[in-house]
Amino acid sequence: MNELPEKLLKPYNPKETEGRIYKIWEESGFFNPDVCVKKGITKADGEKFVIVLPPPNATGVLHLGHTLEDSMQDTLIRYARMQGKLTLWLPGTDHAAIATDAKVTKILEKEGLKKKDIGREKFLERVDEFVENSREIIVSQLRKMGASLDWSREAFTLDSARSLAVRTAFKKMYDDGLIYRGIKVINWDPKGQTTVSDDEVVHKLEKGKLYTFRYSKDFPIPIATTRPETKIGDTAVAVNPKDERYKKFINKTYKNIEFAGTVLDIKIIDDESIDMEFGTGAVGITPAHSMTDFELGNKHKLLSITVINEFAKMTDNAGYLVAGKKTTEAREIIVNWLKENNLLEATKEIDINLSTAERTGGIIEPLPKLQWFVDVNKKIPDRGNKSLKELMLEPVRKEEIKIIPNHFEKVYFNWIENLRDWCISRQIWYGHRIPVWYHEPICIPKGGKEEQVSKCVEMIVSIEKPVCEYCDAKYMQDEDTLDTWFSSGLWTFSTLGWPDLNASDLKRFHPTSIINPGYEILFFWVARMILMSQYLLGDIPFKTIYLHGILRDAKGQKFSKSLGNGVDPIEVINEYGADALRMAMIVGIGPGADSKFDIQKVKAYKLFANKIWNITRYVLSVERAGELKKELVNEFNSLIKDVTSDMENFRFYLAAEKLYAYVWRRFADEIIEESKGNTGYGTTLHYILENSLKLLHPFMPFITEEIWSTLLKNENLLMVEKWPNV
Repeated sequence: MNELPEKLLKPYNPKETEGRIYKIWEESGFFNPDVCVKKGITKADGEKFVIVLPPPNATGVLHLGHTLEDSMQDTLIRYARMQGKLTLWLPGTDHAAIATDAKVTKILEKEGLKKKDIGREKFLERVDEFVENSREIIVSQLRKMGASLDWSREAFTLDSARSLAVRTAFKKMYDDGLIYRGIKVINWDPKGQTTVSDDEVVHKLEKGKLYTFRYSKDFPIPIATTRPETKIGDTAVAVNPKDERYKKFINKTYKNIEFAGTVLDIKIIDDESIDMEFGTGAVGITPAHSMTDFELGNKHKLLSITVINEFAKMTDNAGYLVAGKKTTEAREIIVNWLKENNLLEATKEIDINLSTAERTGGIIEPLPKLQWFVDVNKKIPDRGNKSLKELMLEPVRKEEIKIIPNHFEKVYFNWIENLRDWCISRQIWYGHRIPVWYHEPICIPKGGKEEQVSKCVEMIVSIEKPVCEYCDAKYMQDEDTLDTWFSSGLWTFSTLGWPDLNASDLKRFHPTSIINPGYEILFFWVARMILMSQYLLGDIPFKTIYLHGILRDAKGQKFSKSLGNGVDPIEVINEYGADALRMAMIVGIGPGADSKFDIQKVKAYKLFANKIWNITRYVLSVERAGELKKELVNEFNSLIKDVTSDMENFRFYLAAEKLYAYVWRRFADEIIEESKGNTGYGTTLHYILENSLKLLHPFMPFITEEIWSTLLKNENLLMVEKWPNV
């Protein structure tokens, strides 16, 4: 019997081990692909494998959803590195403009302060302080999870390099006619006083009422609505041209209808988009307060009347009965008026999807606002005369980009084909300021030459602050900031040196290999990365999109503060070890499917870690003796092939499960037990142990690295050992 290394005489202790091991990894420099090349671990011109970390929001700490995502990515990265690929996992955080702005606003409110009282500059100082503190916590958490990120390349969506990329992208898109300023109906958050994107809208199922009514006793067509307060802004009723009930009314206009304190002119229009079977088969069109109605209004050249303002109150246009009232009050007043005038034909209790702002809880009001938009339909000459929509669709249709699971392809195509122009401006202080500059109205001619003043340019889109050539007036920057998704859409290449097309990292590492977000942001982030990369680089941003599901609690509920069911991943790591948590995040969790987190699963993998430790103690106590037992080696080599195939095809959840089953049930319970009392097993046991450590390392890096260091013949860290090849 061999004498065991001293550290193996004690039970495995993750708390004592993990921090020390991570420090060794980090000091080795092997997280950096350049160091791996320099030390002969990887070839400079070798096959590459690159992931840019989906940047966590700088609003606080990481949660279990991040643990799920990051465990998967680190597993893939460690596997690729052991295969000798030029491997880069690039870290970073997202400034998450609306979320961070709202968070700091709440902090100030607790201190008795308001944003407007301290001003933009002081507010942004507080935000920067908060973000830096959050970023440090996030980085610390990623290290505790064992994430083998190249920290030398760490990025932030609002740092100077990314800011330059954003301004450059905006200017190019503007110069190409893809960015414009115009009035459209957008999602307006009255509580946060800003536009919000579709992904920042949370739909809550609530009990509501569907009211069926006529505008007047003489009006021939009844309509139905859940929001009577908007009907004061109606300018048309739309019906299907094939609907025999209403054909005779099409193109007629009913003028001077006295309706709830105001006067309406309603035109009957026909449109094939109207569902004859839904409700009365007729729809009241409010161009100012519905995105769909706004488009119909433009199509049919309808008048648009704004009857609700930015504070969710009725405007003067709404008439004397409800002007100045909150929308909820106005609804009651209008319903009562309909009843009093015998115009209300039916009231039905229904479930409605109430749209609320995710960060503030404010009820969304669709409002017409002057905003900045990206045109997704305009043809781009230097991109084959294709639109941004077509550039987003093409690489997935041509299978240049693979989506896993593939049923999300249909969802992706459907979303893009119905995509509206993208509203990119936000009325908040934190974020990338829109790089548009407006000339001050008062001109002081340079050199006293009055005639030069006429040459002053009123608005300039510029990467840097412009200076007027003809007068001493200043240019003032647009007050709005950009949608966070605009900057994060550049993430795969802004992190690699773009807009410098000759940047070394951009040439070597783009396009990246895979992106691994939750399926819920396929459209809002992943699609926009494809848009930006295709347009700005003429290339795809990644080859594979692996979509994971939402991690829920043991009862299947989404983790939330209000439910009090949150789980701190660091507390779990402190109790059971990072390896146990990582395995629990991978085994049994396939792509695109929601999964339940159960602490019992983590406990089971802590027992597995202990089992690996005890297996090692036994095997190292046995002399390397005897020939390799061919049958056992062939069986194990078959496992290597299976696991390698699973990893190559992103079935890491199956690979981990197979390793768990083999190491515990086959190796420990059968082969080792069979070897006890029998000579000649030593060489085979050592072979299986050493190669099992290699196979397990991407999943359980800490314990496998610690055990590897006890095998005296090993000169390299396990993280850069060659993957078993049979």
